[in-house]
Amino acid sequence: MNKWIRGTNATVLSLAVIGIFIVLTIFLNSAKNLQVDLTENRKFTLSDQTKQTLDGLDKDIKIISLTTTDTNPYMKREVVELVQEYKKRSGKIIFEEYDAVQNPAVARQYDISPAGTLVVEAGAQKKTMDFYDMFLPSQANPNGYSFAGEEKLTQALVNLDVKEKRKLYFLTGHNEIPLAEMSLWRSGLEEANYEVQELNLLREGKIPEDAEMLAVIGPESDLSDQEAELVKAFLSGKGKLYLALGFNPDMATAWKNIDALMSAYGIKDQHAVAIEPKQSALNSPLSIVPEYSGHEITRKLQEYNLLTVMTLAVTLNTDQANADYPATPILRTTEAAYGETDLKTLSAQGASKKDAADVAGPLNLGYVVEDKESKPKAVVLGGSTFLVDQFIQMQGNRDFALNSIGWLQEQADQVTIRPREGDNLSTAMVTNEQANWIFLGTVIFFPLLFLLTGGAIWWRRRKG
Repeated sequence: MNKWIRGTNATVLSLAVIGIFIVLTIFLNSAKNLQVDLTENRKFTLSDQTKQTLDGLDKDIKIISLTTTDTNPYMKREVVELVQEYKKRSGKIIFEEYDAVQNPAVARQYDISPAGTLVVEAGAQKKTMDFYDMFLPSQANPNGYSFAGEEKLTQALVNLDVKEKRKLYFLTGHNEIPLAEMSLWRSGLEEANYEVQELNLLREGKIPEDAEMLAVIGPESDLSDQEAELVKAFLSGKGKLYLALGFNPDMATAWKNIDALMSAYGIKDQHAVAIEPKQSALNSPLSIVPEYSGHEITRKLQEYNLLTVMTLAVTLNTDQANADYPATPILRTTEAAYGETDLKTLSAQGASKKDAADVAGPLNLGYVVEDKESKPKAVVLGGSTFLVDQFIQMQGNRDFALNSIGWLQEQADQVTIRPREGDNLSTAMVTNEQANWIFLGTVIFFPLLFLLTGGAIWWRRRKG
């Protein structure tokens, strides 16, 4: 009787397990697009910009992968898996893979690289990207790389129908930060379909007619009276200003025309540098993590807890309201911060001590300016060091820099959270002997060990 009961229980248990397995299989099949990304940096989760771009597609986009025997299999896998994620997200994506050697007729239609090429096309519009351009050298490992494919592919989709680039001019001649030191920001702007160019007003004598925005990044010395008049005339029309201040210990007397540009929008340079003594994690009281105001530029950054870090930032304020150009603060320090006004001592010793002459916190470090029609007119920031290559990759610096340009140029799709670079990856070099041992261990030895252990346990229980 007991033997019959044990047999029945075993049968019922087996049927229950099989039933659970069938139900689970049906559920997983019905939820085949359900994914949970447990990676540390959410490597397999598409960014907000990518999701917005895919959700906004109004026509079919064909993406074609063309590879050869020279294509790195690891690169191919990264690229193919990325495109498959895009295809899952949007029914407008059509993905095709071809071996260029086996399909010469298809390969002849495109300018391909033996290392692998990705083609994005919609009708007559077409963009091509080499696989190698989607992988960037690792900063941490000279033999490694990081995958930037999502950023490249998403921008290709964004720019597919754009026929004309928008002109942005960066002023030079006043010890501004050169574009060569802001290459990452520049490449981000160019990928967003802006044409970036430097402008020396002393040499050119005018602001080009195709200029839509003038950027003045980190000036240390003042504009001349003649240059200031040209800039004022430009801004009196449809021209827009992006001003990120630099540092000059004599700024109170040396920045007459720079201060006048800000004053036209009711913004006042307080001639003080922000000091944040409580943010010791940054190892410098001159490094500030401003609080966001909830403006369109910073809303997504705040939602994703991506911080902007500014160093040697000049404090700003509005001394009087300007009805024609209302200014709104978007970056602010904590109440514990103060504005150091003894700039010569700060410059000479790199140290600061709060006294009665300093500006009490909280301090404003950034403003946006609109016109009477609530159209963007200017972005004025107290600091500019966060734009250089050394710092722009920190937290939300790059997104803030690109978002503020996107807002100023009224490009709503460029005010977002962009794809991050993938994890730093490197290829392990192994000998044939090492590869054989890895194969034997993973395919033969370890499975055999588990099989023998399981058999031994079964035999002991059967004998007992």
